[in-house]
Amino acid sequence: GTAIGWILFLFALILPFGGTFIINSIYLGTIIIIVPLLLIFLARAIDGITGGNISVANAYLSDISSDENRSKNFGKMAISSNLGFILGPALAGILGGTIYGTILPVLAALLLSLITLVVIAFLLKESRPISNPILVSEEGTIRKVFSQECKDCYDPVSPVKPKMRDVFKLKHIPFLLILYFLIFLGFNVYYASFPTHAANDLKWSITQLGIFYAVLSGIMVFIQGPVLRKALKKFSEEKLIIIGSIILGTNFVLFVSNNITSVYVAVILFALGNGLMWPSFMSILSKRAGTVLQGAVQGVAGSFGGLASIIGLIAGGLLYNQIGAATFLVSAGVIFSVFIMSFRLLKM
Repeated sequence: GTAIGWILFLFALILPFGGTFIINSIYLGTIIIIVPLLLIFLARAIDGITGGNISVANAYLSDISSDENRSKNFGKMAISSNLGFILGPALAGILGGTIYGTILPVLAALLLSLITLVVIAFLLKESRPISNPILVSEEGTIRKVFSQECKDCYDPVSPVKPKMRDVFKLKHIPFLLILYFLIFLGFNVYYASFPTHAANDLKWSITQLGIFYAVLSGIMVFIQGPVLRKALKKFSEEKLIIIGSIILGTNFVLFVSNNITSVYVAVILFALGNGLMWPSFMSILSKRAGTVLQGAVQGVAGSFGGLASIIGLIAGGLLYNQIGAATFLVSAGVIFSVFIMSFRLLKM
């Protein structure tokens, strides 16, 4: 789905700005739609419909992880994601600065998607291989004469396809999904408002904003690597969620200030709080999901995150238009609510 989305995106850039549709409505006003814009929306829709990549990756990682190394593995996955956020914008900036403009970054993204597809198809091993081969009756053999046939000596663990209501019946999973939703909500209110805040209030250029995100991702790589490993030796995952959420909430408060020093202190707290909290939270969610419904739980969690992203991005934009930098206090309030609710994890 991701590769198809990038192909459509590429066509949208190549096509001339023709094929205009004009819609006049007494309720909506005049709407002008061009074919490239339709292709871009279609590309994003296809990518979104098939966009369970992260949920599937989380489920796969859960299947191959033990309870002892689960948090470390989720930390490594977070490191990989953050490295992508460092290298991706840098590569896009370099390629976009060539004579080919925006086409070259899209081609690079398409190529990376195709490489990923090939690696998954041919190199990624099954996370839960069938340990006991299922025997099939041998037709036309002497066993049929003596009424012998092969049968499975065990029942499948999950003979019925799991449904969404089965996920909500799992102990503690509904509570964890609420936390998942709130975490994504707080982040996306921030993500919607900070670029505008950086441009209007901080007077940053695109380059300065790129440097900011690169610094943030770089610190997070460090936190989710050696710092997280040492923290797991001293604190439980539940305590790391509590510690991380209070640090993360405090960081959003500091973003209200236009002082550059406060902003970069907030960056350090952002990386520290998120680096301790998120891998620990994903590890607990994975443990509580069990083995049978692991994929279903990760899928539902991804849906909760997607819903929170929609609400958070829209709300963040609307709030920033009304109250400006005070929008970050909304993110702080949401994450502080996660901090308070996380104490329940100690009793689970």
